[in-house]
Amino acid sequence: MTEIGTDWRVVDGVATAWFDAPSLVEGAELAGRIVDLSAETAVDLRATGVQVRLGSDEHAEAVSAAARELGLAAKPAVLQRLSVVVESANPSAVSQFWQRALDYVPAEAGGLADPLRRDPTIRIRQSSELRPLRNRIHLDVVRPAAAVEKVGLGEASGAYGVCHTDPDGNEVDLVPGDALGERTGTADWQAVFSAMACYRISSPAQQRDLTAAAAALADRAGFPLLVDLRPGLVIIDSGKDQWEKDAHRLELDFTELAAKLQSAARELGATADPALPRFAQLFLDAADVAGIRAFWVAALGYTPDRRAEASDIYDPRRLNPVLLFQELDASETERRRQRNRIHFELTVPSDLAQTRLATALAAGGRLIDESEDRWRIADPEGNEMVILSRE
Repeated sequence: MTEIGTDWRVVDGVATAWFDAPSLVEGAELAGRIVDLSAETAVDLRATGVQVRLGSDEHAEAVSAAARELGLAAKPAVLQRLSVVVESANPSAVSQFWQRALDYVPAEAGGLADPLRRDPTIRIRQSSELRPLRNRIHLDVVRPAAAVEKVGLGEASGAYGVCHTDPDGNEVDLVPGDALGERTGTADWQAVFSAMACYRISSPAQQRDLTAAAAALADRAGFPLLVDLRPGLVIIDSGKDQWEKDAHRLELDFTELAAKLQSAARELGATADPALPRFAQLFLDAADVAGIRAFWVAALGYTPDRRAEASDIYDPRRLNPVLLFQELDASETERRRQRNRIHFELTVPSDLAQTRLATALAAGGRLIDESEDRWRIADPEGNEMVILSRE
């Protein structure tokens, strides 16, 4: 990829920029200008700014110029992409399982990708190492109940009857979502740990207008809504648990805001697609939950959930998956000693990789090995993450 200017970095092979914005409305103005440039660009609108991911570098200069005209400054230091790696002796069978569970599409090098470019990429790598015990990492995936019923992964197990295992024994809790409420005013919305509505749109103008309307309604309510623009789509999302009062702690009923957003979308002619909502998060079992949680907060630049009963940590811009932690019996020494079949990859801009590595090591990480533009580290209990800076 050619030189694309100081605002941009190549992250996981994609030209990416983040522009700080003081409100959703001001960020939506930039999002609207980007839609006019190219309907193929992925735009993630947040209350604090806008992330832009280009299909090519063709429009980079024009996007930067639009941001400057609006007074929005780029901040490359916040850019990162967290993905999941599954190591398997039978990658083909494992890939088929996860493709069905997540409704992903095949990606390069045998991986799987979210077609909406929101949830983490799954990379599946060949491995002959025997690791028969239960993993300390698993995924939670929430999809609409009708979609979960159609997946057909066989009989579920576990305390909640939602756990499925791939051919290697890696676990996913495939959780059926529900309607956000019983009122017709929120019929477009699904509760999939987040409250989410996905709207099909028919033109860039309609996409721009819906984004602007959603931003204005959310700013008026003081709610940090997530609005993602994709080709032919506008995805409106509360963020995990944020539709619940104990999480957002605002003087509002989110279902009332959802009803206003639904009304605005329908007035503009957008059509809800109830099959699309999906939420994915990552679970780590740990003997020392507080210590391991603190490591990952530092290593990923995440924020701890402020609720005392929640172990969640999250990307402050809500652009990468939530991590949760649950207690592992310290007496399970063999399981704790076994290397996981699943680990994480964190892709960062090449000029920021050494800083991220130093931060992870200072937080208690251990460097296992390194090669050009690649550092494999382990947290204090052996859960692994690879920091990548390859473009």
